[in-house]
Amino acid sequence: MIIDNTQTQMRKGILEYCILSIISRGETYASDIIEELRVAKLLVVEGTLYPLLTRLKNNGLLNYNWQESTSGPPRKYYQLSDAGKEILHQLDQTWFDLAYAVQTSIKDRVININTNPIKP
Repeated sequence: MIIDNTQTQMRKGILEYCILSIISRGETYASDIIEELRVAKLLVVEGTLYPLLTRLKNNGLLNYNWQESTSGPPRKYYQLSDAGKEILHQLDQTWFDLAYAVQTSIKDRVININTNPIKP
């Protein structure tokens, strides 16, 4: 169905930005990223997140370090590299530009979330 594809593409397009934003707050463990995305209703599974984190790291946007865990094996914690911080800054501007464009485009429509609920 076309709506499913459009919604999927919209989520995919914003996922990398959201992940970089979460990591920008400080060292972050992958399960914490998944939890923050879940709370934000941007559901992501490990099978999607780990390849994306690897790609971001291979592109020089992330660094990681291993930390011992009291409840199992060592954990990999991610942080933004200097290049990642710069890309995030650029994505912030892109987001503000896109948000403005969308708001401007829909300004004459009244959207009532109570009668048109947004489904996760």
